[in-house]
Amino acid sequence: MNDTMKRGGCTRTLALTVCSAAIGGTFQYGYNISIINAPTAYVQKFINETCMKRWGASLEASQVTLMWTFIVSIYSLGGLLGSLLAGPMAIKCGRKGALLLNNCFLFVSSVLALCSRSAGSFEMIILARLLVGVNAGVSMNVQPMYFGESAPKHLRGAVAFSSAVFTALGILMGQVMGLTEVLGSESLWPYLLASNALPGVVQLVTLPWFPESPRYLLIDRGDREACGQALKRLRACSVFTDELEEILQERAEAGEAHAKTLWELLSDRSLRRQLCTVMVASSAMMLCGNDSIYFYASYIFQEAGIPTDRIQYVTIGTGACEFTSALVCNLLIERVGRRLLLAGGYLLMACWAVVFTVALSLEGKVAGMPYLSMVCMFAYILSFGMGPAGVTGILPAELFDQMARPAAYMVAGSMMWLNLFLIGMAFPFIVKGLGQFCFIPFCGVCVTACLFVSFALPETKGRTLAEITEEFEKRNKKGTANGLPKYGEFTACRCI
Repeated sequence: MNDTMKRGGCTRTLALTVCSAAIGGTFQYGYNISIINAPTAYVQKFINETCMKRWGASLEASQVTLMWTFIVSIYSLGGLLGSLLAGPMAIKCGRKGALLLNNCFLFVSSVLALCSRSAGSFEMIILARLLVGVNAGVSMNVQPMYFGESAPKHLRGAVAFSSAVFTALGILMGQVMGLTEVLGSESLWPYLLASNALPGVVQLVTLPWFPESPRYLLIDRGDREACGQALKRLRACSVFTDELEEILQERAEAGEAHAKTLWELLSDRSLRRQLCTVMVASSAMMLCGNDSIYFYASYIFQEAGIPTDRIQYVTIGTGACEFTSALVCNLLIERVGRRLLLAGGYLLMACWAVVFTVALSLEGKVAGMPYLSMVCMFAYILSFGMGPAGVTGILPAELFDQMARPAAYMVAGSMMWLNLFLIGMAFPFIVKGLGQFCFIPFCGVCVTACLFVSFALPETKGRTLAEITEEFEKRNKKGTANGLPKYGEFTACRCI
């Protein structure tokens, strides 16, 4: 009975910490991906009218589309910058402090978006999207780090996966707020783009009441007493000897070493296999095309033949699908494991991409194909939410130690945002150029990612960092014994 109560206290405390951090963290990432879809026509009209007032000439349709694509995609460039800032911020300010400080970018962005129409400046929208991208880039890296370091081993995967749950919730809420009946009308679109300030306020009010990461307090700052207090609050008990000893052992192994810089991590040959695994997984998460659906959801469903008046409601279904699948996966991750969810998710996505291509090819020839296309889109998103959406963000926390973790998240975040930018810029042209075959390249990415994860990633469920590292070393030695170059040497050869 006492153990049950302690575990219940641990769960409640962690749940409150998770909600407080995530509502201003990965929730913002999903929210800002989806709210930009609703005011597409209104912002494009605003850009054209602004140019007419300034220079007495309107833009051509292709120029407006290019400008809009830039507004959408600069969010990714901001995210790339934020991911590079995340490591230094997490080291100097702590995990919790970095999340709180990160709201500065958000509030400036909200003010710019709110004032853009009255100031007659679409450049303010561009800057606002850049800054909110920085905010998302920082939170996408620091929040999983904070969760992974604060959770006990038996809940580590579920707590870390909650980042994906809040991302999906943010997408869903952004789609709801973007309805014409809410803030998606022509008169209210500046308020829609500025509404992301509200979750930031909630985080500023609540997060200071919760503890800092215990591992950061002991390993980075050397404050054993503060670490003990944080563990006591997070575990709702006074006995956590085994966990404290594990953290002390990790600190002893680190010795006087400081947190690795990005260059030091890239130069460390002993971590090359882990780093390459994270880089491939992070790139595949964006190159699979799932997040592009939210950027251009209306355009995709229009191409699929969905009636115009139903598109905004169908789009909400995509967010609901990912949110539902993220909740289900959160319950499964500690039972099924990381590798199966990740590889299985990509395999299912590849299958649905093929079916979707067939449905688009038969449109106009076979009745009901537009609705089969819609089902395929939902299934594609469900498959993404069941694995890649959440498991990818956990990997750096489980594959790297405290000294390398911030830099590892910088690499993972940089790969995610860079590839999101590239796919965001290229996606409209892929759809236009390939037509009904637009998802074939994404199918290839999913198949490749499935094979890579199956062969390169060991299962990390319920294992300590030392056990995971030992597994990577065994694989490296096995490859060398078979006459293959070490992972780092093979990569170097490829680069040459």
